[in-house]
Amino acid sequence: MPPTDPAPRSRHVITNGVRLHVVETGPEDGPPILLLHGFPEYWETWTRQLGPLARAGFRVFAPDLRGYNLSEKPLGTDAYRVSLLQADVAGLIRALGYERAHVVGHDWGGIIAWALALRQPQVIERLVILNAPHPAAYRRALRTPAQWGRSWYVLYRNGSGWNAPGFNPEMDSPGPRRGRC
Repeated sequence: MPPTDPAPRSRHVITNGVRLHVVETGPEDGPPILLLHGFPEYWETWTRQLGPLARAGFRVFAPDLRGYNLSEKPLGTDAYRVSLLQADVAGLIRALGYERAHVVGHDWGGIIAWALALRQPQVIERLVILNAPHPAAYRRALRTPAQWGRSWYVLYRNGSGWNAPGFNPEMDSPGPRRGRC
């Protein structure tokens, strides 16, 4: 008989000055893995991955990122800068009782995961990115009008996106840029 999936548990964690909703499952002594959702999704986008990852022995955490679903929604676009969002994830790893975690990011969650890997590689055990290019590759691609046409919604929709103040300077600033991911 195959093992049954542990029932996911929902709770809130305060980190980086914001209250984040987190769904968790899997053995409490398993290695932690964080699943970061895309836009305009929330934790439930990972429903089909929770059970298999838990059965594989991982302690699985699927947060609602800042501003989504049951997490706190601070006012103003400055509250959604990538520098704050990656700090939320690093703080969440610590608040959950870990120094490092496997991090999987999809779409917008992938952008945040890239920023986390570039700014705080020490908190990442392994990094998996789905549907989000490396920031340097994306910046190169944005030099072409064809890519502007493909990316207009990111640049228009979110003032804290990759081509907005608060993201590019962060990638160009001194500090850690590479880590074992």
